[in-house]
Amino acid sequence: MRVMLVTATGGGLSQLVSLRAWWGRHDRHWVTVEEPYARAALAGEEVTWAYGPDRRGRGHTVRNTVLALRLLRVERPDVVVATGGRLAASYLLAARLLGIRSAYLEAVDRIDAPTPAGRLCYPLADVVCTQRAAQEALYPAAVTIGTAL
Repeated sequence: MRVMLVTATGGGLSQLVSLRAWWGRHDRHWVTVEEPYARAALAGEEVTWAYGPDRRGRGHTVRNTVLALRLLRVERPDVVVATGGRLAASYLLAARLLGIRSAYLEAVDRIDAPTPAGRLCYPLADVVCTQRAAQEALYPAAVTIGTAL
């Protein structure tokens, strides 16, 4: 299976890296923002560097969505797995438009209300994965997979 893993750097990247037992069995391509932690964590992996956050977010969101449409057409993954905010939304939207299956991994630390990213990505993903049972009430159609870290 060909998997595209999409995340901002930081906690989201750490969570996806921790799922190596799953993604390590598959052909994969990463999309993230170029930062020292990302370079170190993904050394030896196939990576496309996305546009990092800007002050208002709108310009890079559009640029990342255009990049997503181009990259998904070339790579044609079987599934896009994303976590994070606007970057995840850009790829989930592009995957939906191109008929590619997708999954969104919600952050582990928010159990009282949906994250802004979760609100944005929940309607775009085919499957939403939560990490805690307490999050099930926030995302009724989600699948709880347990903590990624």
